[in-house]
Amino acid sequence: MSLQIYNDLHNKKEEFQPIEPGKVRMYVCGMTVYDYCHLGHARMIVVFDVVYRYLQARGYDVTYVRNITDIDDKIIQRANERSEPFTELTQRFIDAMHEDLDALGVLLPTIEPRATGHMPEILEMIQRLIDRGHAYVTDSGDVYYSVTSFKDYGQLSGKSIEDLKAGARVESSDEKRDPLDFALWKAAKPGEPAWDSPWGKGRPGWHIECSAMSTKALGDTFDIHGGGADLTFPHHENEIAQSEGATGHHFVNYWMHNGFVRVNDEKMSKSLDNFFTIREIMAHYRPEEIRYFILTSHYRSPLNYDEEHLLNARQALTRFYTALRGLPAAEPGEAEEYAQAFNKAMDDDFNTPEALAAMFELVREINRVRAQDEQKAARTAAELRRMGAILGILQDDPEQWLRGGASEGLSDEEIETLIQQRLDARAEKNWAEADRIRDELKDKGIVLEDGAGGTTWRRE
Repeated sequence: MSLQIYNDLHNKKEEFQPIEPGKVRMYVCGMTVYDYCHLGHARMIVVFDVVYRYLQARGYDVTYVRNITDIDDKIIQRANERSEPFTELTQRFIDAMHEDLDALGVLLPTIEPRATGHMPEILEMIQRLIDRGHAYVTDSGDVYYSVTSFKDYGQLSGKSIEDLKAGARVESSDEKRDPLDFALWKAAKPGEPAWDSPWGKGRPGWHIECSAMSTKALGDTFDIHGGGADLTFPHHENEIAQSEGATGHHFVNYWMHNGFVRVNDEKMSKSLDNFFTIREIMAHYRPEEIRYFILTSHYRSPLNYDEEHLLNARQALTRFYTALRGLPAAEPGEAEEYAQAFNKAMDDDFNTPEALAAMFELVREINRVRAQDEQKAARTAAELRRMGAILGILQDDPEQWLRGGASEGLSDEEIETLIQQRLDARAEKNWAEADRIRDELKDKGIVLEDGAGGTTWRRE
């Protein structure tokens, strides 16, 4: 089966055909670094991390660009509130972002450009837009993009210029020629960071940053552009207008957007006080549990955050790691039927819920054969790990994973001591004492599993 991607440019699934055979060029809008990563950021980044991993697993040579926005209005406002240089603020949150994403098992992109490192490219693109009649300079030194100069504006979002004009607000002090026009360059204000330009000191608008960074890294036309659904309009619509207006070439072939995050069936927002950073969630759940939870919904669907779904993720991973536990290392094999089901799911617009379902079928097969053919079970388990690597899960040592996850309560040594006391009680046929110790461990979140090879344990 060929890889099918839902292309938001045409609102349908399409067979993926890269511009250059065997190679993929992909750009994803990354973080604006003025605060910690929240669950919405994590979803977007994990989604495209899986896309990156699967494209590589399919044999593509992938150039993956995920930018950092390190200058914009929110960054300046936050830095002023804290009376610190904006560069110190952004570097602190870039470091925190890398810590969070590393914990979630996110691979580094091929290139991670920063907006402040691309001022020459930004200035050049703005000048080209002015020269081609798509932008104009105001008396105050601002530069605006003229939306009506680009006949295909609205092609991604489906919004027409007429409808947008009907709902636009006009401010009397605005120097824009049209209320739909948007800023490419903002003239310097007192106390704000500024760079030299042909139009006076100032700083770039948000939209032009991504156009300049993506074309610098990937060329005028590239394969995939991704981001959250909230970026479709105006950000990505404006990127198309800028990039195609400046280069005269088609910008992107496949547009992908992940769905919104909801909390207890309400949209996540600070105003509703249901806004969670990754660090807050990781205080209660392991990073792999969060990542697994994200993968249980198709990337284009809403993701509903609640305690039940995260607990379900914990239970699912426990089941996976229990199946892997105790098996020797081996090369993947004995699982072609399951590999085909996994690949079929991923080829269908990266359908991770269906891919996980195929992996659960493989768990049943491992549990079925392990008692009669340990080597076959080991080869099947290695295939499960291979699938897991594509999704960024199941790469920990099973024993450590099953015994980890609790920062409080009994230590490993205390648990082992109680297990030995229970074994001694059973040897003496003191069943009441053995049951008492099992119950004591269970009350403290420790599950015992008696088998032919002895007693193993895990934390709930």
